[in-house]
Amino acid sequence: MSGNVNVYRWESLPRENVRSGVSRTAFRGDNALMVMNWLEPGMDVRPHSHPFEQLAYILAGRVRFTVGDEVVEVGAGEVVRIPPDVVHCGEPIGDEVAVNLDVFAPVRDDYRHLTAYQEEDFTH
Repeated sequence: MSGNVNVYRWESLPRENVRSGVSRTAFRGDNALMVMNWLEPGMDVRPHSHPFEQLAYILAGRVRFTVGDEVVEVGAGEVVRIPPDVVHCGEPIGDEVAVNLDVFAPVRDDYRHLTAYQEEDFTH
């Protein structure tokens, strides 16, 4: 095996403030990307779509996801799939910060800056 094997702690990674009430950090491999999101009550909800399949796993709190024409509530320990190119959004339910882990494949180039701290992991 070549390269470096490093272990990271989510809470120690550089966190990006996306907008009021939303922050995130990420970790990637060659072909997949994990993005940890913190969603605060009252955050600005912005429906969007992208060409990536998204798997969302809720670690804490509850999130109301709108995926296309469907609305589902997802709680801690539950997962939901968001297909590519479908307009979707999520917002926390209640007064608890929701924490969700998104998995994207392939790696999103528009999120690659979130993993700049991993550069040495990919030098062989």
